[in-house]
Amino acid sequence: MAQYVIGDLQGCLTEFKKLLDKLNFNPGTDTLWLTGDLVNRGPQSLATLRLVKQHDGCMQTILGNHDLHLLALHYSYGKLKRADTISDILNAPDRKQLIDWLLRQPLYRQQDNYVMVHAGIWPEWTCDQAQLLAQEVETVLQNTPEQFFSQMYGNKPVRWNNNLSGDERLRFITNSFTRMRALTDDGAMDFDYKGTLINIPAHHIPWFKAPHRQNIDKTILFGHWSALGFYQADHVVCVDTGALWGGSLTAFNLNDRSVVQIPSEIKLNIEN
Repeated sequence: MAQYVIGDLQGCLTEFKKLLDKLNFNPGTDTLWLTGDLVNRGPQSLATLRLVKQHDGCMQTILGNHDLHLLALHYSYGKLKRADTISDILNAPDRKQLIDWLLRQPLYRQQDNYVMVHAGIWPEWTCDQAQLLAQEVETVLQNTPEQFFSQMYGNKPVRWNNNLSGDERLRFITNSFTRMRALTDDGAMDFDYKGTLINIPAHHIPWFKAPHRQNIDKTILFGHWSALGFYQADHVVCVDTGALWGGSLTAFNLNDRSVVQIPSEIKLNIEN
């Protein structure tokens, strides 16, 4: 029995199927963790979502920012962007079943010494605290989705405070799990920088290099930061290697920590 984690699919179905073939993936015995962003910007979002839903017994995902964007649009919040490729989902005959299934997916998964999130975990949170905060958002998201999505979009607040409440608290938790990359020296999320680690601006650090990080007792698996590429250090593993941008789709074996990749067959010149 093998268990893999695979980076952001974003509708790259051809690469996903080729990677599964290369892994000799057996849905009867093997399992997958998917880092979220199943859909959007790639060419086959609807078919990708249908495939993962069909195999949700052996393919387990979490919510990424593009998945949340799709859900928000379903509930008539947010705006369809020029580069979005999710209109086919919103017009699909099985739209409701797909949306209902996606809405039930978590922000955080944990097994043994591994934790999976889409973008990261706020450095001040322990893994146990992060799991509780994720459940806090999931409860609101699944019970009152219209209210959640009406207030989801936005960058503020940029720093955590235990006294945060209401919409600001939910937005910060959601942004930490699904949008975070770089932090400023004074401990604020910077949503503008999406580049490589070597070119990160002065007075900025990646979230996983923050001093006094409280979540280093487990290995955190994440995607979202395609310019970072495959990264294995600092008690984290990034598996988003830019399949959408002409890079590759990556599978990381949780049993032996080996890496298998399939080169991308598409090249899109659009902003993540």
